Amino acid sequence: MDRKITAFIPYSGNDYTRKTVSELVNSGLVDKCYLIATSEVGNNIEGCEIIKVESLFSSETISQLKEKSNADYTLFITQDNLIEFGQFGIERFLHVAEDTGAGLVYSDYYEVKEGKRSALPVIDYQVGSIRDDFNFGYVYFFSTKALKEVAGEEKYKFAGLYDLRLKISQKYAFLRVPEFLYATIETDVRKTGEKQFDYVNPRNRSVQIEMEIAATEHLKKVKAYLKPEFKEIDLTAGNFEFEASVIIPVRNRVKTIGDAVESVLKQKTDFPFNLIVVDNHSTDGTSDVLQKAAAKNSKLIHVVPERDDLGIGGCWNLGVHHEKCGRFAIQLDSDDMYKDETTVQKVVDKFREEKCAMVIGSYQMTNFKLEEIPPGIIDHKEWTPDNGRNNALRINGLGAPRAFYTPLLREIKLPNVSYGEDYALGLAISREYQIGRIYEPIYLCRRWEGNSDAALDINKANTYNVYKDRIRTIELLARQRKNSL
Repeated sequence: MDRKITAFIPYSGNDYTRKTVSELVNSGLVDKCYLIATSEVGNNIEGCEIIKVESLFSSETISQLKEKSNADYTLFITQDNLIEFGQFGIERFLHVAEDTGAGLVYSDYYEVKEGKRSALPVIDYQVGSIRDDFNFGYVYFFSTKALKEVAGEEKYKFAGLYDLRLKISQKYAFLRVPEFLYATIETDVRKTGEKQFDYVNPRNRSVQIEMEIAATEHLKKVKAYLKPEFKEIDLTAGNFEFEASVIIPVRNRVKTIGDAVESVLKQKTDFPFNLIVVDNHSTDGTSDVLQKAAAKNSKLIHVVPERDDLGIGGCWNLGVHHEKCGRFAIQLDSDDMYKDETTVQKVVDKFREEKCAMVIGSYQMTNFKLEEIPPGIIDHKEWTPDNGRNNALRINGLGAPRAFYTPLLREIKLPNVSYGEDYALGLAISREYQIGRIYEPIYLCRRWEGNSDAALDINKANTYNVYKDRIRTIELLARQRKNSL
């Protein structure tokens, strides 16, 4: 068989890279191995050429791939660790690419962490999978034709690889091989609940600026970009007994619901407000806590659904359509608390000030003792009034607490699911309306062992990511349709 692959491998002088190079060369399919170094390395590997770049994922690196790959396919390893291919793994990548004409082929993989081998399945790429943290694994198998066709003269320091795969996706299929074609030694041992906030880490701000530029250009190319033109909101529509309602969906949170309720009832406002708690058939004593609290304070409305098929989104719909729901519906999760007694007032003031359809605040990550934990304050300052709704398709969340203009929320409604329902709603609202932001922390997001996002296993994380990507796909298609009308 002809040698049909050019390989590019990150290199920092470690001996394990020799093993990866040896495996690639001995496959008989690789014509050349290039070693990509971001710092000076003291020794080379026989038969390889070292390429010095500033950043592994930069446009400079992509230009090197484009210039030096003379084979039909380009294999790019993106992790500086030992990569061991499975039985005929390299051949499998090649055969799938040849048979399908895909622009990019990727696969499931194993990771070896602290001596333990674990299966890490990835997920299928969708039209809406434009988030920059989509996990392709550590082996990218490109069609060299596709790579050379789209790689341009961009000058990204961090977003080069992201920009490349967005551009390839505009013209070529991406195919996941649902087989474990290689193994890697994992070095990032953080839990998924910690990794999910990487994109709002202030230390990564320069990275995020580049990612937003690349994503925005992609949306323009696929005709899903929205100009900063918004419909106006009439905040005086309808008759409401209460100006605001805090809505808490809850099921089996006896340890935390009391704190959440208390943080609402102590709010100080210049308008009438109430609290609607939708108790989704709790069985752990949560209902007793709520009944006692409602008996002491008339602001608390304790609602138990007649239906037994409601997720968090469905409980929200029930609360929003309650006759006592206020003009503005403000979110609070049953695990969390408002930071102080001014949160509700600040949210309503923002609605009044900006005449917006939705308001999103900032929050502080804490443990159960309300002690700050990394990454600390999540303020989503990456949001801009002009481009926030476009960049929202790239990132994983919009922030908290979220608040909505009730008449509009009653019209749009939330998906009846228990993950991503708020993200779907935020995207849908942003398609037509402006979203107001509060950049000071007004909400405490508590992480504890029973918390749903504290640490997700790979299967649950994949399920959540597939759903959010589907939300993005739906929204991207809706924006394309809007632009075509």
